[in-house]
Amino acid sequence: MTEHTIGVDISKSHLDVFDAERREAKRFENSISGFRAFEKWLGKLEIIRVVYEPTGPYHLNFEERFCDKLPLVKVNPLQARRFAEACGTRAKTDALDARGLARMGVALELEPDIPVAKTTRILKDLQVARVALIKERTRLNNRAHVQTNAVLKRQTKARLALVEKQLCELDREIDALIQADRTTARRREIVQSIPGLGSVASAAILTYLPEIGTLDRRQVGSLAGVVPYNSDSGQWKGKSFISGGRKPLRDALYMPALVAMRYNPDLKAKYEALRAAGKPAKVAIVAIMRKLIETANALVKADRVWVPKTS
Repeated sequence: MTEHTIGVDISKSHLDVFDAERREAKRFENSISGFRAFEKWLGKLEIIRVVYEPTGPYHLNFEERFCDKLPLVKVNPLQARRFAEACGTRAKTDALDARGLARMGVALELEPDIPVAKTTRILKDLQVARVALIKERTRLNNRAHVQTNAVLKRQTKARLALVEKQLCELDREIDALIQADRTTARRREIVQSIPGLGSVASAAILTYLPEIGTLDRRQVGSLAGVVPYNSDSGQWKGKSFISGGRKPLRDALYMPALVAMRYNPDLKAKYEALRAAGKPAKVAIVAIMRKLIETANALVKADRVWVPKTS
């Protein structure tokens, strides 16, 4: 049977799809009835990949509906756009985007993603809500320092109390979801055993890096966005820089790195060695972030907790 690659451009109201083999385009509603029509259109075709981009909240229902039914491939929108431009496509419409995604899947022979568990999707939603509450708490605290009006101060204090209550509720729900799954609970135990990674950071790592324990050190560093890339051309040697990766994961590693470089003996020695070698403080901190996530990945892969090195 002919293998088919499908490109899907997802917007708020509809799905634009393109079959690279049949060279056929179609539009469906971004709704339950539209999903049924899309499945009927696919029929019994041999689908090897369905390529789509994340589009804020609009792709979530599509992803949840087909994650266990179709070989989904989620690609970076910037990479998809650059691929289309490299193919000479300057115009941008939903139909052209769907065609470009299908062509990208065929040309690069993209492999389907590992289906994301429902628990992981719920954890991600909870983590996003938690980050929003942390920002709200910071904003309210900053406002409280400069307010003089009694009414405003009372209202700010009440909002802060509500935010703290909601944060505690979210943390309990996150803990309950992690503990309910034996594998996830074991992974958290391992990650949390590393000095510097507490319960909040370990939960964030498991949420934003569900592949932990299945990657090599280069892959895990790249996904966290803490691997430096060279910027050289001819005889010109530029500075290396970090780029890409999952920003929420990188954000979750920053504060633990500051703690680890003081209280984790191995990482404290690494930080001091980097600073002694003339590395800027931020470069050394990023190196600690990378070491933390690589160590966590290696320990989860080996299914063992962290133990200090013996002299």
